[in-house]
Amino acid sequence: MPEGETTVIKCPYCNYENPEGEKLCIKCGLPLSTSITQEGSTRRLEKPSDMVKHPRWGTARLGEERKLLLHIRGYDRPLVVNLTDQLILGRYDTNTGEMPDIDLDAYGAQEHGVSRQHAVIMVAEDALKVMDLGSANATYMNGQKLMAHQARILRDGDELRLGDLHIRVNFA
Repeated sequence: MPEGETTVIKCPYCNYENPEGEKLCIKCGLPLSTSITQEGSTRRLEKPSDMVKHPRWGTARLGEERKLLLHIRGYDRPLVVNLTDQLILGRYDTNTGEMPDIDLDAYGAQEHGVSRQHAVIMVAEDALKVMDLGSANATYMNGQKLMAHQARILRDGDELRLGDLHIRVNFA
């Protein structure tokens, strides 16, 4: 394979091209490969109803360590974040000197359309939630645009898109 190229795995359900190493489609959450049956043979999952033993989305329960792993597309190592009651995602504001809790400048935030105060991840009502803060280029969760200032439950494995910056969230 030429240098700089990466292998992709096409989702058999939605045809989304996922980076190599993913087990579930980033877009639809369904499995990317065959699964092992109880008899030990392999078969391809044919339809979402086969997902009874394999839930489509992850849990909404946080681990005891209360850490998040933010897997930013195009980067090998996840950003490890200690969860507090509220974490603002965005980029440094050169005019005011304000820094968000999770500064995404090192990941090309401005080029990807991330606002200075783009979104917030918060603990509310015993669940982890995400909310767009009225950003210029919107926040998407699993491909669906979030309404500004309306919190949605965030689950382990969900993908956030801030502008054009893709982040998969995992609980640790």
